[in-house]
Amino acid sequence: MSHPVAAASGKLPFVVWVLAAGTFLMGTTEFVIAGILPDIAPDLGATVSHAGLLITAFAIGMIVGGPTMALATLRLPQRLTLVLALAVFAAGHVVAALSSSFTVVLAARFVTALATGAFWAVGFVIATTAAGPANATRAVSVMMGGLTLANVVGVPAGSLAGHVTGWRGLFWTLAALAALAAAVIGRFIPRIEQRAQGSVRSEIRALRQGRLWLALAAAVLIMGGVLATYTYITPLLTDRAGIPAGAVPLVLVAFGAGALGGTAIGGRFGDRRPMATTLPAAAATALVLLALIPLSTTPAAAVVLVFLIALTGFTINPVVTALAVRFAGDAPTLTSALTTSAYNTGIAAGSALAGQALASSLGVTGPALVGAIFAGLTLLPLITLATVAKRGTTRIVVQDAADAQIPTPRETAVATQARS
Repeated sequence: MSHPVAAASGKLPFVVWVLAAGTFLMGTTEFVIAGILPDIAPDLGATVSHAGLLITAFAIGMIVGGPTMALATLRLPQRLTLVLALAVFAAGHVVAALSSSFTVVLAARFVTALATGAFWAVGFVIATTAAGPANATRAVSVMMGGLTLANVVGVPAGSLAGHVTGWRGLFWTLAALAALAAAVIGRFIPRIEQRAQGSVRSEIRALRQGRLWLALAAAVLIMGGVLATYTYITPLLTDRAGIPAGAVPLVLVAFGAGALGGTAIGGRFGDRRPMATTLPAAAATALVLLALIPLSTTPAAAVVLVFLIALTGFTINPVVTALAVRFAGDAPTLTSALTTSAYNTGIAAGSALAGQALASSLGVTGPALVGAIFAGLTLLPLITLATVAKRGTTRIVVQDAADAQIPTPRETAVATQARS
C-alpha cells in the first residue's frame, strides 16, 4: 500500500483535509437529527419520543455496521470504498426525503450509518498512512476535528436550515453535498490498485493484541463520561445554573470550542508523549466533572466548566485512536472501525446511565456524577497501557545489555566498511 508520506517538515498531506471535510458532513448528519425531531415526528406520524429512534438506529448502525462494513469492503480499493460509502450516504438521504413512512426513514438512517462507519474506518487508515508515523496522531486529530466542527457549525446550521426549508430540504442538501464529496475524494485520494496486504484473517488476528483492547476501553470510557454529561447538559444549565434557554446554544458553542482545542492538543502532543498526554487529561476530566456538581449554581462557573470538560476529554480521543491503529500493525481497517464503534458504545452507555441518574434523586447533577465515574475509570486502561509500555522498554534494554558483546577487531572493521 503506497500513500504519499508527509514531509519531514510535519505538514499534513492535502488528502487528510479532504477526509476531514467528509467527517464534517457525516458528523453533521449524525447529530443534526436531535435539533429537527419536532419537525420530523408529525410529518411521519410519530411522537417526538418515538422519532428519537432515528438517533438510536444511527448509533446501532455505527456500532455494529462499522466493523462489518470494514471487513466486507476489505478487498476493495480504498478510494472506491470511500466513494461508494458517500454514494450510499447520499442515496439514503434521498430515500428518506422522498418517503412518508417512518419505518423507511428509520431503515434509511441505519443504512446511512453503515456507510458512515465504512468511510471513517477506511478514512482513518488512509489519513494515518499518508501522514506517516511521526504525524499519525495529528492526522487523526484533524479528521476528528471535522467531526467536532460538525457539532459547532454543522449541527446549528443544519438545524436552522431544517426549520427554514423543512427536514426534507435539509436531507436533499446533505445528499447533494455527499455527491460533491464523492467527486472530490475520487479526484484527490491516491489510486491504489488493490488491498493486497489486507485479509479478513489478518484483520481478526490483529484483535489478539491486548494493548488494542486497552485503547478501545479508554475510548469507550472517556466518550461515555463526556457525552453522559453533555447529553443532559441543558436541564443543568437552565434549572441549576439559571441560564436562559435561549442562551444554551451559546454554551454549547463553548463546548464545541473546547472540543476543538482538546482535539488539537491531543494531535499536537500525542505522537511524542501519548501517555503523558492522556493520563493527565483523563484525571482532569474526572475532576472537572466532579467540580461541575457543586459549582454549576453559578452561570459563569458552569460555562467555564463545560468548556473545560470538552477541552480535557477530547484531548484523549485522537491519541487512543492513533494508538489503536498503530497496535493493529498491518491490519488496521477493522481496528479503525472498532474505534468508531467504541466511541458510539460509550455514547450509548453513558447517555443511558445518565438518563437514569437524571430521573433519580440526584436530579440534574446525576449525569455529571456518572460522567466523572466514567472519566475516572478511563485511568485504568491508560495506566495499564503505560505500565505495559514501560515493561516492554525495560525488557528490550535488559535483553540488549545481556546480549551485548565486545566486538573483535575483524567485526569492527566489517561493520565500519558496511557503514561506509
